[in-house]
Amino acid sequence: MDAVTALTCLAIVLARITDVTLGTLRTVCIVRGRRGVAWVLGFFEALTWVMVITQVVQNLDNPWYAAAFAVGFATGSPVGITIERRLAYGQQVVRIFTRKAAGVVELLRQDGLRVTRFPGEGRNGSIDMLFIQVQRRQVPSVLARAHERDPECYTIVDDVCYAGGSTAPLTPGTVVPPTGWRGLLKRK
Repeated sequence: MDAVTALTCLAIVLARITDVTLGTLRTVCIVRGRRGVAWVLGFFEALTWVMVITQVVQNLDNPWYAAAFAVGFATGSPVGITIERRLAYGQQVVRIFTRKAAGVVELLRQDGLRVTRFPGEGRNGSIDMLFIQVQRRQVPSVLARAHERDPECYTIVDDVCYAGGSTAPLTPGTVVPPTGWRGLLKRK
């Protein structure tokens, strides 16, 4: 392999990593409802892809270009996932199941978090579920604080697709519109 081919392969790998990374980030933006950002990412993703595929198709007799294309594609997804995790867009719900709820609630509220406590009954007796909605980047610290007070607590973390309304309780007689697929079926 000569120097020109090696540099072209490197350029193909880097460009392909870029376009697949943009595609991964765009997909996350679509799922999270960030239309404008998804549009911009999609534009640059497609532009990069067209430039790369043109180079590869014009040189189909060179297998190194096809291999570089595949290496860039395979590498782009993990890079995109890593970048998305670092950006940590959105909110998540943390559910903590604990037998030491009073202490965990006190610790989390000292951190300025809104914590809702639900009593429950588990296999081995009473247990409380704590419900906390936070920014994704706050989740590791919330989990660490909970385990600090109760090392045996059980946690579940879910993405929040939609959250709205005020912090005030609903007044009696308030009708909450259906959400999810039920909401779509009701919109005729």
